[in-house]
Amino acid sequence: MIPMRKAALMLLCLALPAAAQDAPEKKTTFELELDPYYSAYGMYNSLTGKPIPHLEVDSELEIYKELITKFYQPRTLILEASLNPLPYAGTLVRKHAWDFYHDMQWTSNFNAVQAVTAGFEEPWAVSLFLGNVVAFDTINRSFQGKRNGYSGLLVSYGNYHIKDNVLLKDDWLELEGKLKGEQILKDRSLRWSFRGGAKFHGDSHIADAFYIGFRRSRTDFKEKGTDNFWLHNSGFEYVSDFSQRKLEPIRHYFVVDKKFPMRNSRMAFTLGFGFVWTADKKYSGPLTSRTGSRPQNSFQFILRPNLEF
Repeated sequence: MIPMRKAALMLLCLALPAAAQDAPEKKTTFELELDPYYSAYGMYNSLTGKPIPHLEVDSELEIYKELITKFYQPRTLILEASLNPLPYAGTLVRKHAWDFYHDMQWTSNFNAVQAVTAGFEEPWAVSLFLGNVVAFDTINRSFQGKRNGYSGLLVSYGNYHIKDNVLLKDDWLELEGKLKGEQILKDRSLRWSFRGGAKFHGDSHIADAFYIGFRRSRTDFKEKGTDNFWLHNSGFEYVSDFSQRKLEPIRHYFVVDKKFPMRNSRMAFTLGFGFVWTADKKYSGPLTSRTGSRPQNSFQFILRPNLEF
């Protein structure tokens, strides 16, 4: 294990007992999240012995301000196990239905199976979050909803890596600083995430990376159309990876999506388009994609249908 990874784990271990000393009585809750691309089951444990605090705010910016100012005052511990169902299913299709997978290769940059499952580099993970979780009351009391915000340090671990719908044995560790939130109301949903961190791989043929990521998504479930077609029923996500060795870009991931709410229902069909660009420097040795004797960059289109509740 490299020194940086050891240091990060030691800091986390030191922080946990210190926070727990002030909280002999803990408040614990559980939460299940189901989604074709990311499903998780988490345990939320209050280190202060009190429930997650509720605050009233008027805007997104106030949520950011509240979370940032208390970033270094950890009050909540979250232990989570997650699964990426469709990305993992893509590896099973390639392994057990090769003829079908090969038939889905319509162009050099578009395999239909890979397009639907691309963008996730691991099939599953376990995570430990230490930071703040805040629930924000709705300003309009007629809307029965919630606003949750998260800020803190996230440590994740997994034992497999996905490359071109192939499972590769890889003990990886990820350290991340995250600012995340969601606003779920009767007539709309708003989600956002800002994060940055580092990822370390046990397989020496996969480059360790620093990264930054941004995501924002809004869905309106009003019966009438909104005044902004692109802003109110749309979303985007962008992640950029840089090699730790030379700080060179080794991966860009970008997706934009459009949402189509269903009438008389709090559901929406979502269709996303984007791409994943991977530099030849991300992989080496037997994992390198080659044309002749020279490694090549790869470009894969993304097509991401989903159903949002």
